[in-house]
Amino acid sequence: MELERQRSQRALFNPLALWGEWIGSMPFRGMLQLAEASKSQQFRHCYGLFQQAIKALGPPAFDIEQVEFDGRKMPVEESVVAETEFCRLRSFSCMRDRTSKSARRVLLCAPLAGHHAMQLREVVQSLLPYADVYVSEWVDARDIPTTAGDFYLEDVVLTLQDFIVKLNPQGLDVLAICQATVPAIAAIALLVDSNYPEPRSLVLLGGPIDPRSNPTPLTGMARSLPLSWLDALGTHVVPAGYRGAGRRIYPGFLQYPSLIMAQPERQLFLLCEYMRSLGGSDTQAACDAERSIAHNGAMLDMPAEFILDTVRVVFQQTLLPRGMWRVAGRLVRPGQLCETRLLTIEGSRDTISGVGHTHAAQDLCVGVPGERRRRITIAGCDHYGLFGGPNWRAEVYPAVHDWLVG
Repeated sequence: MELERQRSQRALFNPLALWGEWIGSMPFRGMLQLAEASKSQQFRHCYGLFQQAIKALGPPAFDIEQVEFDGRKMPVEESVVAETEFCRLRSFSCMRDRTSKSARRVLLCAPLAGHHAMQLREVVQSLLPYADVYVSEWVDARDIPTTAGDFYLEDVVLTLQDFIVKLNPQGLDVLAICQATVPAIAAIALLVDSNYPEPRSLVLLGGPIDPRSNPTPLTGMARSLPLSWLDALGTHVVPAGYRGAGRRIYPGFLQYPSLIMAQPERQLFLLCEYMRSLGGSDTQAACDAERSIAHNGAMLDMPAEFILDTVRVVFQQTLLPRGMWRVAGRLVRPGQLCETRLLTIEGSRDTISGVGHTHAAQDLCVGVPGERRRRITIAGCDHYGLFGGPNWRAEVYPAVHDWLVG
């Protein structure tokens, strides 16, 4: 009975208690120690605990059942319209007047950067009243069999390119967030080089287009970290018992501490929001707060070769802004874009992608006329505020909406 009572008490604070229990059971502290643990006999133990915590938080689902449109609550249809071993193209739509000029198609390019795509749930909800939304949903590497082969940064580019072609680039709006900004701009540039129509618009939020100036703790570490060190201490193989057993990965439980260190105030904000919601009568607010914590903690494993390639290409050799990046043997040339409307948005307090990193795309897309470009810096906005929370709702989303429907 006592054990059941304790479990019930913990459930009241789920997922906070579960995360605390998991973190408290770790044999080491700090990212370096965790990385060292990944090569020790403790790896399977840590990995299993992490997977149990994620399972307890529930499956990483968007759970968007309806949205409000013109004063009406409209049901949302969700489906998968394309799929590879590494990524699903998930579609969201609601019933509306399809002849309306406001009904658009938006490809939301989610980053393969540790979090599940459902981290962008609020973005999808915001866009649905006037657009059909398609999301690149990357598969957890623990669930990808070794027979699927390796997966590098250029494979992300080629996957997005295939999705854009499937959706028809003409009239398509592409919205890329965080690390997805780099492969998204490359995919579009390569399609234009192959004489495909240009997308209607490209919106880039908080991404490392050129991380050479104004380094953040994460970009600074990525630029200086020896790849051999990251490979030796930060990667491992998926243990037995998972579909991806034997695949070399950068484990989710090693990524979580680095994100906490990058923006500790976000963790405090989520905690305060959750605790405040428990004392109120708004059950929806409580559910939203709990979902935010669950989303923030549900990290996925990434293919080891992908993270090593990303660190090399994006942060250390900065091949894109230097005009030296080749994908499948072809040079990426964003300067060819001339019809796509380009919007870049940064947060002044972004400690993941620094000031100027995203706006650098403006200098690469030299063929886009000045009247078809705009750069916005949101004062007081951190990285996560660019796609969720008060900053997203009050400033970022209105700017994105005006740009897409303009």
